[in-house]
Amino acid sequence: MDTKYIFVTGGVVSSLGKGIIAASIGKLLQARGYKVTIQKFDPYINIDPGTLNPYEHGECYVTEDGFETDLDLGHYERFTGIHTTRNNSITTGRIYKTVIDRERHGDYLGKTIQVVPHITDEIKRRMLRDLNEAFDFVITEVGGTIGDIESAPFMEAIRQLRWQLGRDAVCVHLTYVPYLKAADELKTKPTQHSVKELQSMGIQPDILVLRTERHLDDAMRMKVASFCNVDLECVVQSEDMPSIYEVPVSMQQQGLDAAILRKIGIPVGETPAMKPWHDFLCKQRNATREVHIGLVGKYDLQDAYKSIRESLNLAGIYNDVKAKIHFVNSEEVTALNVAEKLDGMAGVLICPGFGQRGIEGKIIAAEYGRVHDVPTFGICLGMQMMVVEFARNVLGYQDANSSEMSSDTKHPVIDLMEEQKSVTNMGGTMRLGAYECELVKGSRVSEAYGEETLIKERHRHRYEFNNKYKEEYEAKGMRCVGVNPAADLVEIVEIPDKRWYIGTQFHPEYSSTVLHPHPLFMSFIKECAANS
Repeated sequence: MDTKYIFVTGGVVSSLGKGIIAASIGKLLQARGYKVTIQKFDPYINIDPGTLNPYEHGECYVTEDGFETDLDLGHYERFTGIHTTRNNSITTGRIYKTVIDRERHGDYLGKTIQVVPHITDEIKRRMLRDLNEAFDFVITEVGGTIGDIESAPFMEAIRQLRWQLGRDAVCVHLTYVPYLKAADELKTKPTQHSVKELQSMGIQPDILVLRTERHLDDAMRMKVASFCNVDLECVVQSEDMPSIYEVPVSMQQQGLDAAILRKIGIPVGETPAMKPWHDFLCKQRNATREVHIGLVGKYDLQDAYKSIRESLNLAGIYNDVKAKIHFVNSEEVTALNVAEKLDGMAGVLICPGFGQRGIEGKIIAAEYGRVHDVPTFGICLGMQMMVVEFARNVLGYQDANSSEMSSDTKHPVIDLMEEQKSVTNMGGTMRLGAYECELVKGSRVSEAYGEETLIKERHRHRYEFNNKYKEEYEAKGMRCVGVNPAADLVEIVEIPDKRWYIGTQFHPEYSSTVLHPHPLFMSFIKECAANS
């Protein structure tokens, strides 16, 4: 069949969960046997979110092909298991840069470059995914809120595509139905205004998803349907759920996927059983024993470590426990209070990051985990701080550091990668994407991965383990058990004498999905549960 296109937009306020709805639609269509991809169009002018502050934008997710993207791509991959690429994450900056580069190259000689048609044509080209790979459905989520100045070209592109594609395109609009406690009423007026704004741009939504904290009865759904020119069966509610992974089931029960198929003119057929997903939800509901994990980092914001949090949660569920995550601000950790800060933690995860702020607290937390034999997992900068701590307190190099933090240290046990030394631009220039790693047989890490000896994991860093010190580390008990075969870069360190003390230069959290949790997180949580 010809490719079908689903556009997901949002109104009233941001952060309603468009990414979860887009991922849920993808999962439901996938369960029906369709080949699906999901892409995110963000209205900001940055080329990508790699240079954005996590406080402002949450975590930066990295695709296998080495592109820094929006965190919603993490939801897409965790829900559907698909591997996204740079083509799944587009910003206004990328669109304008493409058009401007063409103009400078002379492709538009004699023409005045305008938002319509040149910018909108480039947006349309990207939305249509004019690639070699064929998909049954392409789901496009547009960031921001209807009415934003920045998103106007995207809305115009969708308007044009709706006319161009006819029944092959469907618009799903997510809005908010607030509850006024004083009046004890749910209010649909914001939804009506949001749809009117969308209609003023020439787009009539086919399906409305109403984000609500309280259940909406049929009378209220009928009111929305009548005011917004939408069929009643196409007014779906997205209530607060105990878990985001309950959302696809709720959407299926309300017939969201069936409504989309009917709008497009595809026979609905039987409702898929989605047994593996339901089995996972059953395990989630039954996992009540809490295992407390200390998350040591400097960004006190849920979304800053979104993939790590979800990976811990998923691994907990598959180990029949509930991972209770406690954020520990590394800026506040000292040698005097570390025992108090990490008291009662069955495990410690030292988070990734960049820059000087909060690193001494991470080093102290790494020392605490090593000395007290608490299961400890370091990721990227977390692994590097485990290496620095070991150099200072075991190898005896008191001034040991990363050259990122101290350029004049006499013992740069973490140093700038050779190919990074000539880099001047900051955006998209790190070691990014999936690289191979050869595991040492008999190590704790190789046990976690099972039969695999050559793995592939995603990276996002400029600095690396300094191989000049490798023999000293090995002699004193910290083994380099994962190495990139092409560049001889150390990717994994562990202390085999400890209960579970492992650091990875790569980001395993990017590869953990609902149906396939990452083996390192599984192994870590299993040991934490035993230590609880």
